[in-house]
Amino acid sequence: MIDKELLDILACPVCKADVKLTGNKIVCRKCGKKYPVRDGIPVMLVDEAG
Repeated sequence: MIDKELLDILACPVCKADVKLTGNKIVCRKCGKKYPVRDGIPVMLVDEAG
């Protein structure tokens, strides 16, 4: 689980928009890119986005 405070400060590395947690992915609210969460750590790398 990701801490709400951490989620509030994360932004999409591509378009800098806010993100939300959906299942086990961090999803950009603007461009829709999905970033994995591994062992409770968001992997916010463009190469990892789906």
